[in-house]
Amino acid sequence: MSFARLLLGSAALACALPAYARPDAAPAETDGVPADAAAQAGQGTTTDPNHQEIGANIVVTASLDRPKADLLGGTTVLSGEALTRSLRPTLGDTLARQPGVSSSSFGPGASRPILRGLQGDRARVLTEGIGSFDVSTTSVDHAVAINPLIADRIEVLRGPAALLFGPSAIGGVVNVIDSRIPRTLPEEPVHLDGIVGYGSAADERTASGSIDVPVGGKVVLHADGSYTKSDDLETGGHILAGPQRRAAAASSDPDIADLANLSGTLPNSSAETWQVAGGAAVVADGGNLGFSVSHYDTNYGVPVRYAIEPGEEAEEVRIAMRQTRLDMRGEVETGGFIDRLRFRGAIADYRHQELEDTGEVGTTFYSQGLEARVEAQQAVRGGWRGTTGAQMLIRTLNVIGEEKFLPRNETQQYSVFTLQSADFGTVRGELSGRYERTEAVAQPDADLGNGRLERSFNAFSAAGGASIGLGSSGIRFGVSLSHSERAPTAEELFANGPHAGTQAFEIGDVNLGVERSNGVEATLKGGGDGFDFSLAAYHNWYDGFIYEQPTGELEDGLPVYQYNQVDARFYGLEAEASARLAQIGSTAVVVDGVADYTHATIKNGGPVPRIPPLRLLGGIEAQGALAQGRLEVEHVTKQDRVAANETETGAYTLVNASLTLKPWGRNNPTSLLLSANNLFDVVARRHASYLKDYAPLAGRDLRVTARFAL
Repeated sequence: MSFARLLLGSAALACALPAYARPDAAPAETDGVPADAAAQAGQGTTTDPNHQEIGANIVVTASLDRPKADLLGGTTVLSGEALTRSLRPTLGDTLARQPGVSSSSFGPGASRPILRGLQGDRARVLTEGIGSFDVSTTSVDHAVAINPLIADRIEVLRGPAALLFGPSAIGGVVNVIDSRIPRTLPEEPVHLDGIVGYGSAADERTASGSIDVPVGGKVVLHADGSYTKSDDLETGGHILAGPQRRAAAASSDPDIADLANLSGTLPNSSAETWQVAGGAAVVADGGNLGFSVSHYDTNYGVPVRYAIEPGEEAEEVRIAMRQTRLDMRGEVETGGFIDRLRFRGAIADYRHQELEDTGEVGTTFYSQGLEARVEAQQAVRGGWRGTTGAQMLIRTLNVIGEEKFLPRNETQQYSVFTLQSADFGTVRGELSGRYERTEAVAQPDADLGNGRLERSFNAFSAAGGASIGLGSSGIRFGVSLSHSERAPTAEELFANGPHAGTQAFEIGDVNLGVERSNGVEATLKGGGDGFDFSLAAYHNWYDGFIYEQPTGELEDGLPVYQYNQVDARFYGLEAEASARLAQIGSTAVVVDGVADYTHATIKNGGPVPRIPPLRLLGGIEAQGALAQGRLEVEHVTKQDRVAANETETGAYTLVNASLTLKPWGRNNPTSLLLSANNLFDVVARRHASYLKDYAPLAGRDLRVTARFAL
């Protein structure tokens, strides 16, 4: 499928949206929420998303625009100062301290979010509701083509509302919300936002900026750019984990024996990334219509999986990736039963090259994609509201080179969905459903020994539940049930070859069927004067769970990983809470905590591989008008529930501290952040990482971040 064909298809969809404004429109809203609605609900302010923070407890993903406490399922919103403090070059590392979220940690250049132990296609990553159009779900060494530096806020959504974006409601969705397509007119003649930062662990230098300019009273022009460069990562100690060090030291090969002493710096982990974008939108009282064009370019190293055992081979690979993307968004008020129509679409052209240590191109990935969705949002009537829509996704993927592990393939998905909710005061309910048709076709490939392969799948998913208010306390208890069906991806079906990035020989199974899951989740949420908390417990039963299992064999000098389908069970919990301990003048002293745990078992087969262990995080914070200080401790327990051919991961404790200065007051976005992460320079490894035994996390990292808005 050509890029021109994608462009024509997307343009045709855009023309289907009526782009008009009603002269009798209601007062302007921000993302569907009246400017004073959040304040009336006691949830903070909701203002212009281009310039100021939307209330941190308001969720805007899926056109919900509702307080977090009203939603079934665990929900996380990262914005404002918390987002600035958490910012890292990758989305996975930016979100890694949020409840229920871990990171694939495939080196500093490629870390993808993991939700409740689920990776890849089960944890969809979005930009303003549309996929990232990269190949990060193809392999964990592939970076997500979304730069956290451009985010205004990041939301992690689970429960019934997640079905609006994909059939895998169990994992959830990560939605990055930015201002590239403006929604509102800036009040200033020129509005500027910027970030500059430095991190010592990798000598990381970061800068980004954006500009919004109103023209002619109804048009807003936008431009932004960012640049990040980092050297090899400094770690807290030995690069290899204990068992690998002992195996290396016992080797009669002096080159392998020397690896036992490798420490301090993680080889081949440097990165350089830049991005530019421009956009424009027409903003009227009754709607808006706009577009943006962006280009993303990165070159990063993949940490080496060192060859220690006989027959293994180690490769030093760098990935040079670029993506050009066109995004469109439109919204119009219609009145009547259907209050708003929304359109969102994007096309992208993607390429990345896996470079050998000689600089030669070993393997190249080409991907082109088109995704579009239309939604009809119902007016609120008697406490009932809802959204119904349709979505399409077309992706072609072609791998060329000596380590090609996939034939050329195309995936097409067409779906319809709905989310309905009702508010009866004490009792509130949600119900969602999604039907999705998937067609995956692989072309004949003599190198991989396959003819034309074609599979089609029909998947139906549904979720629903209710919450009840417990008296006048502001606390709500909710229960939701879900049935989720997911078609296997092209990678799970058609892989058959060596993959340099993951340093593994990957084998798919063309006979895989639809993965089905039934789940139940209970939540308890609430807040009041000086406190806020959220608890979630979930249990999911999988019929035909698809996972990649090491076989213990070697092929072409690489460990073999085979996709299998078995029954599995996941259960776990998430908790987060904060409370004001004291108020000293204008300064509040607040304590907060996060805990999460996932337990995953294959029926008659032991633990599911790469499941994060119990994690506890606690902090104390002094929040003043001009300064904010924070000290936190994160403890991750040992993971000794391991699958066959999987190694254990030791416990670790990280201590972090930060000081945020707000020279022009708490409500001004300008800030200076000084932070010290992993203060005691400990060695830490995330169990979810394929390279955990060869690539520890950063050691002591001193960071300075300045954020401003004019």
